[in-house]
Amino acid sequence: MPSDTLRNLDRDDTLQPEAQRREGACCGSAAACGDAAPPAAGPVNGRSFQVSGLDCAEEVSILNKVVGPAVGGAEHLAFDVINGRMTVLDGAESVSDDRIVKLVSDTGMNARPWDADNAAADQAAHLARQRWFTGASGGFWLAGFLWHIVEIGTGGALNLFAGHGEAPMPVAEIGLFALAILFGVWLVAPKAWSSARRLSPDMNLLMVVAVAGAIGLGEFFEAATVAFFFSLSLYLESWSVGRARNAVSALLDLAPPTARLIRPDGSEATVPAERVAIGDRFVVRGGDRIPLDGEVADGAGAVDQAPITGESALVPKEAGDEVYAGTINGEGTLTVRATRTAADTVLAKIIRMVGDAHSRRAEVEQWVAKFARIYTPAVMVLAVAIALVPPLVTGAWGFWFYNALVLLVIACPCALVISTPVSIVAALASSARAGVLIKGGAYVEAPGRTTALAMDKTGTITMGEPEVAAVHPLGEASEAELIALAASLEARSSHPLARAILAKAELDGVRVAAAEETRTVPGRGLEGRSGEFTIWLGSDRFAGEKGFGAAIPSDLRDRIEGAGSTLVAVGDETGVRGVLELRDRIRPDARSIVAQLHAQGVRTIVMLTGDNERTARAVAAEVGIDEVRAELLPEDKVAAIEELVARHDVVAMIGDGVNDAPAMARAHYGIAMGAVGSDAAIETADIALMTDDIGKVPWLIGHSRRTMTVIHQNIGISLVTKAVFVGLTAFGLASMWGAIAADVGVSLVVVANALRLLNGADRAPRPPKRGGRVGERMAEGALAHGH
Repeated sequence: MPSDTLRNLDRDDTLQPEAQRREGACCGSAAACGDAAPPAAGPVNGRSFQVSGLDCAEEVSILNKVVGPAVGGAEHLAFDVINGRMTVLDGAESVSDDRIVKLVSDTGMNARPWDADNAAADQAAHLARQRWFTGASGGFWLAGFLWHIVEIGTGGALNLFAGHGEAPMPVAEIGLFALAILFGVWLVAPKAWSSARRLSPDMNLLMVVAVAGAIGLGEFFEAATVAFFFSLSLYLESWSVGRARNAVSALLDLAPPTARLIRPDGSEATVPAERVAIGDRFVVRGGDRIPLDGEVADGAGAVDQAPITGESALVPKEAGDEVYAGTINGEGTLTVRATRTAADTVLAKIIRMVGDAHSRRAEVEQWVAKFARIYTPAVMVLAVAIALVPPLVTGAWGFWFYNALVLLVIACPCALVISTPVSIVAALASSARAGVLIKGGAYVEAPGRTTALAMDKTGTITMGEPEVAAVHPLGEASEAELIALAASLEARSSHPLARAILAKAELDGVRVAAAEETRTVPGRGLEGRSGEFTIWLGSDRFAGEKGFGAAIPSDLRDRIEGAGSTLVAVGDETGVRGVLELRDRIRPDARSIVAQLHAQGVRTIVMLTGDNERTARAVAAEVGIDEVRAELLPEDKVAAIEELVARHDVVAMIGDGVNDAPAMARAHYGIAMGAVGSDAAIETADIALMTDDIGKVPWLIGHSRRTMTVIHQNIGISLVTKAVFVGLTAFGLASMWGAIAADVGVSLVVVANALRLLNGADRAPRPPKRGGRVGERMAEGALAHGH
């Protein structure tokens, strides 16, 4: 990878915060994001506040409406949903901190001036509080259900909605369901009250109205069910935001916090990395992570740059070469001169890019949330109209007042409110059983509408493990002799290319005798002795340095490089005995999976990789991928994703490395290869495949479409039933008992329909029995031996 490309990360125009840009700040919610002003990837000029309860764009919209007018408009506010931060930007009207805190508290959320040291603890406490209330609600709901079974018997358990026949529900059972309701609505009720006072109905108010309506009917089980499921859905949203927050923490952990500084007098001392100034020298031993960006001043070795560039093999480093924070020194000791401070490294900028990309997600609308803003006030107005208008004509006040009550009963949106979260929970459970972790309901819908899919190469399309693709003997050597010679040098090595050569020897039944006096030539290859002969293997550059470069046919070299393979020359003191062709193994089902994705309506499939152009195009041609973008850095991948987002409705990004994290965050949704991916990629992604089987992606798309079909069915059933009874009520033909039966019946139907999704795991493809992590495998050192 050209070093000058990495230098492009220094450009201010690439990574500057966009605090004024009004794109959606989405999180785990599927609520509309249009009111959200984005957070900045870096510092924002203004006063910041830690807001407990700021979990998604619905809260952003509320704060814009409540706090915005006090500071001169919503354009003077910026939000960082990932970190729960609201910033009153410079230029806003002068408002005291106490006034801001009071306004936020009026919304049901809490605020205090921003304290970076305590922010993480506050966020964790908020999530723990949500988890506790949700768990308590679910626990009492289950206790009430079990009490009912004990009282009625197992035969009456399915008839729970009908209560206890003519007898009233026991006080103990009512108490258990009441506690489930109390804990379920505890965190939502203040927001619902704020919504009611502002005459701006939202999902929180809709849920509270639904619960209140069910309680008014004496349907405590139904009310408890609505409260618990809604509380659970909100917790899942907050948990999803927490996962994104952890992704940034995982990135921070890549760079070691200390450096081995060389003092002016030549002595060494371990100091915090942030205390190392530009121009200072520090030591990096073999196997250590590099703490800062810099230039090699002394030493030679090979560095695993996969966390930054995604390259599948180690990169030789000598004096004058650049190295980057968070990468791993394979072998040998390097003395590095710092060229950037800890706050300005490429890795630090990737971290800011992740935060910025999360803040600038495209809008994801949830139809039920939008509909609720119209549905609740419309029903209330209609009920009042039925109670007042007909009696003015007919005079039958009692009859029409009764019909208004019937309308309120049938309009109680329990089934509508339940229809989405129950379906989502069932879909999440089913996908988890199938080995696909979907991080919140917002990301269940997106896969089914995917029109473009971007993939990393190494560890995604390929296995991340090299194999010997061909053996090319030269002169009188045979294939077996060539493999035996190479395997003897690699007999006691465990790096990926060594394992590939030894695997080839075992497959061909070649007997291997370990060479003697083997030694590594950093950045070149290996040397050793076999009997009386000196033997070696390494790159064609190594062969050239030994004076045997001309012995490798140029057409063979071009053919190997054109196929995207790695050339390993093998020889002895007399010359080159032959050439091994190694390449990253392409997943055997990759081509069929790409074809299946095309058949499902994914119009464009793009490979985004940090590897070289020829390798990338060779792999893409074999697999059937539409477009190739090669030799990319993290910021280049983000730019490529932004181009796709501009041209397609829904764009997904599949990756496995830290370098993929910003691109996954910028896409409409990201998929991490769970078994082989880095922790940061898994945490940043919205969906994680628990195995390295990309065959789960077509299943995921199908599962998403099945889920949305069920959700649409449930919403349709709910609304059609409501519409029929509204019509009957308007003509005075409905009864209270009919309304109750319809409301309860629809609730049962939508729950039963949603639970069908639990069978979706049975349709998932069987994962291969293999695993491991590319980062661990490749970090052991491929090019340290000159391969």
